[in-house]
Amino acid sequence: MDSTSTAAPMTDDCETELENKKKNNWSSSYFSWWPSWRPTSMSLLKTAESKILSCIRNDLWARFVKLPNQDRIWTLTVSNKTVHKPSEQSPKTPLVMVHGFGGGVGLWIRNLDSLSRSRPVHAFDLLGFGRSSRPHFPSDAAKAEEQFVDSIEQWRESVGLENMILLGHSLGGYLATSYAIQYPSRVSHLILVDPWGFPERPKAENQENQGAEAVKTFRPPRWVKVIASIVSFFNPLAVIRAAGPWGPGLVNRFRPDFKRKFEDLFDDDTMTQYIYHCNAQTPSGEVGFRAMSESLGWAKRPMLQRVHLLPPSMPVTMLYGAVSWVSSSSGDKAAEIRGKAQTRVMLIDKASHHVYADQPEEFNKVVENICNSVD
Repeated sequence: MDSTSTAAPMTDDCETELENKKKNNWSSSYFSWWPSWRPTSMSLLKTAESKILSCIRNDLWARFVKLPNQDRIWTLTVSNKTVHKPSEQSPKTPLVMVHGFGGGVGLWIRNLDSLSRSRPVHAFDLLGFGRSSRPHFPSDAAKAEEQFVDSIEQWRESVGLENMILLGHSLGGYLATSYAIQYPSRVSHLILVDPWGFPERPKAENQENQGAEAVKTFRPPRWVKVIASIVSFFNPLAVIRAAGPWGPGLVNRFRPDFKRKFEDLFDDDTMTQYIYHCNAQTPSGEVGFRAMSESLGWAKRPMLQRVHLLPPSMPVTMLYGAVSWVSSSSGDKAAEIRGKAQTRVMLIDKASHHVYADQPEEFNKVVENICNSVD
């Protein structure tokens, strides 16, 4: 495991840049028509992230975790420096947090300190996103999903975790479920936060008959529609890269909510700059996402078709924002399929898709209670 123990990430960016250049040779010619004057780099991403992580008060270990194939997963481990457990007491099951599409570890800034009060918390950038390696992803949906899940299992082995409480948001929830199906002995409790990719796409012949019901269960916001209109032809975030120096402005225009969600922590564009630099790099994880998705973000391999493969004894909690564009009806359906004894569906009032940032105190309280139920 390639690691650096610091209070904030201090990894050598020259090494990171060199690695990315080597690993992204496959795409350099293909995307050469994009403007080379995009105001981004891994160094700028590190700078934006470092400002965010400086808010963490507990012990922070930030490092790259090297996988057997030499890919590297950018990883944070946060633990409570004030807690000194007796040596005879068994350590508590760690919480592992997996971000959603286009995100990164910095988005958990409202949650890491609170959730690490009594147990270690690990958060990592998914393969192909944030500061993690950006390898080639296949165009086949099943193979792309397998590459994501394999990287999570290799990460777990490299970090040395026997088991974990696994939490995934949006795309991270979809991948966390796939992981739990394949490696059930490693997951003590599965927490899915506004998970993407669960419902089946309504068949064309039924859409007219469904009418208002279809609108009620899936009403995506404007930025989702914009991305969806691009997905058919390009990678989902191609417009951000193609916009060159106007890219940061596009993020501010289409996602002003990110600035508002964190305005008490940062009075500038720190969060939208972070989102921009996470997604203005060479596309990789979003290529994998595109392979797995259909128009308007439906999954080609809906998770509701496989949720029955989770062990019946595995506790699953599905958290939804009460005003999210993702319908909690998929959670209700999952509970019906699995049996409600081990599947709980909860709504967080006044929260949209980014539940953890909209209502962080309530979110942290719910997740902490779930963790305490494990040990």
